[in-house]
Amino acid sequence: MSQAPAVSAIEWRDDTLWLLDQRLLPLQEVWLSHADVQAVVKSIRDMVVRGAPAIGITAAYGVVIAARHRIAQSPTGWRQLLQADFADLAESRPTAVNLFWALDQMKIALDKLDPAADPVAQLLQEAKHIHEMDLAANHTMGHLGANLIRQYSAQAKGVITHCNTGSLATGGYGTALGVIRSAYAAGLIDQVYADETRPWWQGSRLTAWELQKDGIPVTLNADSVAATLMKQGKVSWVIVGADRITANGDVANKIGTYSLAVLAKHHGVRFMVVAPTTTFDPNLPHGSAIPIEERGPEEVVAVKGQQIAPPGIAVYNPVFDVTPAELIDAIVTERGVVEHPTTEGVAALLAQAPLH
Repeated sequence: MSQAPAVSAIEWRDDTLWLLDQRLLPLQEVWLSHADVQAVVKSIRDMVVRGAPAIGITAAYGVVIAARHRIAQSPTGWRQLLQADFADLAESRPTAVNLFWALDQMKIALDKLDPAADPVAQLLQEAKHIHEMDLAANHTMGHLGANLIRQYSAQAKGVITHCNTGSLATGGYGTALGVIRSAYAAGLIDQVYADETRPWWQGSRLTAWELQKDGIPVTLNADSVAATLMKQGKVSWVIVGADRITANGDVANKIGTYSLAVLAKHHGVRFMVVAPTTTFDPNLPHGSAIPIEERGPEEVVAVKGQQIAPPGIAVYNPVFDVTPAELIDAIVTERGVVEHPTTEGVAALLAQAPLH
C-alpha cells in the first residue's frame, strides 16, 4: 500500500494559485499567492517552484490567471492578448519539457472552449485535470518502480537519490521519491541516501525534509560521498527523476546525475529514472540536442548571500547534465517500464496507453 506524503507545494484555493516557497525550506514554510501571470513566471524562473512536473502544473494555472486578467482587459480581444502570456510562461525555464507540454494542453483547451460557458472556469478545469493526472501518474510509477526493486530485493536495501523528486517537485507523491515511498511501504528498502545536490541544495533542504516528515529513514551525504557508499555495498539502486528524455532514452536531469550513472555502472549498482511520459521529447533524437540551462555565478560563489569563493572567480554553472541511455537500467513511467532504453523501446513505450 502506498504511503501518503505529508507535504504539498501547489494549491488552488480561494480562486488563487498558492505556491510553497521552496527557496526558504526547510527553515521556513511560506506560501505565496499569485495574482497575475508575471508573478507566476517569476516564481518559476526564481525557483519558488521547481521540478519538471510541478513547473508544468504551475504554468497551467498561470494560463488561468492570465486569461482572467485578459478577459477583464478586453472582453473581445483577450485571446490574442493571451498569446504574449503563453510566450512569457514558455520562456521561464528552457529545459523542463513538461512546461511546454502543459502549455500545449492549455492551448488545446483554449481552442475547444464552449462559447456558452465561462472560459476561465473551463481553463481552470483543464489545469486541475493536468494536476490530477500527474498525481495519478506518480502513484502508478511508484507501484511499477517498487515492483522492479522487488525483483532484486535480495540485495542491499539502501538506495541513493539526487535532487528532489517528491511532492515538492510534482503534483504530489513524487516520481523517484514516489517509487521510494512505495518501496519503503512494501518493506523493499530500509535506507535512503540523499545527495545534498549543489549548488541549490535540493537534497539537503527538500528531499531530507520530505522524507523526514514521512518517517522514512534518510541519511544526508555530500554529493562526492556517493562513490564511497557504492563501494561499501550500501546501495543497490540509484533512483532519480528527469527534466527531459529524448527519443533514444538519453535523460537530462539535475547536474550531478550523470556522475552518479557513471559511478553506478562501475560499481554494479542499478540506475532507475522515474518520470511521466510528459517528460519525453520524441522530437529530439538524442541528449546532445537538449538545451541546457545555465544560471548565474552567485549560486556557486555564495550560500545564502555569504561569499565563499574569491571575488571575480570564473564560474561554470550548468543546471542539468545528460545521462546517456546506455548507463540507464530502467525508465519507469505511468505507461510502463522500459529496461535498457533504446529508440525502439522508447517508441513502443510511448505508444502504450496510460496504466492509471
